[in-house]
Amino acid sequence: MKVALAALAALALVGAAPHHARKAAPATDWTKRVVDTPDGGFRMGNPNARIQIVEYGSLTCPHCRHFAETAMKPLLSQYIRTGKATYEYRSLVLNGIDIAATLVARCGGASRFFPVAEELYATQATWVGKVTDSESDKLNALPPDQQMLAVARTTGLLSIAAKHGIPSAKAEACVSDPAAAEQLEQAAQAAEGNGVQGTPTFFVNGKQVAAGDWITLEPFLKEAGS
Repeated sequence: MKVALAALAALALVGAAPHHARKAAPATDWTKRVVDTPDGGFRMGNPNARIQIVEYGSLTCPHCRHFAETAMKPLLSQYIRTGKATYEYRSLVLNGIDIAATLVARCGGASRFFPVAEELYATQATWVGKVTDSESDKLNALPPDQQMLAVARTTGLLSIAAKHGIPSAKAEACVSDPAAAEQLEQAAQAAEGNGVQGTPTFFVNGKQVAAGDWITLEPFLKEAGS
């Protein structure tokens, strides 16, 4: 009897032992996958996603800033991070300040573009506001090959770049590169050829949609993913 009781006690202890379930492999965070595209943009997300989003945007555009501030959080958490969609940003420069800002944002490549762009939108009023009428006259009086660098210095764009790991010397080289500026001009012409007339303009799965903010864009995403 004592042996039987001991056996039962041993079985009870075995049954009480904690169960260590095998941990599931962590899901892929597709917001970490950023590449440059043949169209000159930067794409974030699962390349095989069912929903493909393209924004033509400008870093000096207030409406684009509003989208960045109000739409990116739900877009990233609900669509990009989970692999449901990709998001590609294509720059459509509107003015000289925009060219300088875009060259700075692109200077760090795919890995730094979105963090730099996010800060540029968040501080847009500050750095754009530094180009007053008198400053604009001074900038326009400079030789064309010196204007973009002067804009970057006047607006404080170089400091923003440095905060994101882009050395000032490299950022200065980027904004002074005429070939890079020409590529932005060509991209603007290509956008116009695609029917883009302003910023922000959105395409979902290759089709331009009538949306300018998150409220009007998300229904198209739901439809594309259904």
